[in-house]
Amino acid sequence: MDMNDLRGIATVLCMVAFLSVVFWAYSSKRKKDFEEASMLPFSEKPETPSELEDTE
Repeated sequence: MDMNDLRGIATVLCMVAFLSVVFWAYSSKRKKDFEEASMLPFSEKPETPSELEDTE
């Protein structure tokens, strides 16, 4: 086994890890969690500049 074999194995392992993450992210089990997370920026009222000055 030489260095090129190790590089090939590392490439295959990285590809498997990448495909695992892609499968996890696009699985239907995660859709509800990601939809909730996408609405987080809209869950709080926006701060106005006068509110920011009061906190300092």
